[in-house]
Amino acid sequence: MKVIYNILIAAILTLGVSLEASAADIDHSSLPSVVFVGGQAQHVQGIAYDADRDCMYMSFTSRFVKVDMQGNILASIDRIQGHLGAMTFNPQDRKVYASLECKDDEIGQGIAKVLDVKTLSRADSKFYIAIIDVDKLDSIGVDPEGNPVLKTVCIRKAVEDYAFAGEDKTGKYEHRYGCSGIDGVAIAPQIAPLKAARYSASGADVQRKLYLYVGYGIYGDTNRTDNDYQVVQRYDLEVLNKYAQPVVFGQTHSSGPDKPSQEFFIFTGNTNYGIQNMAYDEYTDCMYMAVYKGKKECYPNYRLFAFSINQKPFKARLRGGRDARKHMQLKLVEPLEPGFVSPMKDQATGITGWNFKWGSTGLCPIGGGWWYISENARDKKTGEESCTARLYKWTGKNDGPFHSATK
Repeated sequence: MKVIYNILIAAILTLGVSLEASAADIDHSSLPSVVFVGGQAQHVQGIAYDADRDCMYMSFTSRFVKVDMQGNILASIDRIQGHLGAMTFNPQDRKVYASLECKDDEIGQGIAKVLDVKTLSRADSKFYIAIIDVDKLDSIGVDPEGNPVLKTVCIRKAVEDYAFAGEDKTGKYEHRYGCSGIDGVAIAPQIAPLKAARYSASGADVQRKLYLYVGYGIYGDTNRTDNDYQVVQRYDLEVLNKYAQPVVFGQTHSSGPDKPSQEFFIFTGNTNYGIQNMAYDEYTDCMYMAVYKGKKECYPNYRLFAFSINQKPFKARLRGGRDARKHMQLKLVEPLEPGFVSPMKDQATGITGWNFKWGSTGLCPIGGGWWYISENARDKKTGEESCTARLYKWTGKNDGPFHSATK
């Protein structure tokens, strides 16, 4: 009986994903294949699509813009203190959630120079989720200070890990897990095994509670072994909004939950600054992590990784870790059916992923296997930065997981 039950559950898992994929298929014919925004002072960090308003949101490091689907800027916040990074849009409360780093390292120093403000100290370095009420953003050059259009909530666990300094038999070290802050963010259901109850008789996905997932930045230090995991934390959206505070320029606050509701580690090998962009895709029911390629030669150093949210996390010690504690971990996706989710797999390490060039400056699934993916560029003559949000179709193939609608 147990064998029959296991076979039945396996069939439901496979059928459920396939049914969800076909049910989510959309008519993309009315969408532009490219949304181009140029003339920016700093490079693009993240993008999000608002289907109800048929517009996009983009972060250009210290500027947030709302654009129509022809690339015209409709509204903006031009004076954002810190590094505004990856973003995701929640259509349920019509707010954009974006990572925001206010810190003292070389990234923070560079932004302070551009904004002509004082560089923060290590003690004042903080990491936030910026919560942007896009329906209140109605003009270009909106000042965020004391304005309900933008509030911030502190990710206190990341602040703690960034500020950490310790010593073991190998010597002194800083930044627990190599934490350089936060960057990738995504809204997704709880990570847990798929159950038949989550699907109706027609195969439609039953409504699941959504959470905000936040990915750490990780320093690409090749001389340490405790920075070979991606760190992803889960937060309740209502809790984050409860703690959110208005912006006071030149100050950093600590209002936020003491810790996440869950924390996960995903073994990918070290990357350069960790998860740059993260996105949950209903079509495949997977979370995708775009990174800057790592430099440790013992790893395959893929640029795109994925894990299924339909899995049971497991506890184990971290490889190369500095303590004996066990941490909650997730497994990367394995090659499944060709053309759906079929990453490459490095046999020496067991790490799976893709060598897809784009995604680190913006990943935005819009349904039915269609994505807008940011392609950043810098004009060599003027130094101006641009974003080309290009429409892609998911293929999942190990030699090219996306197919451009224009190439």
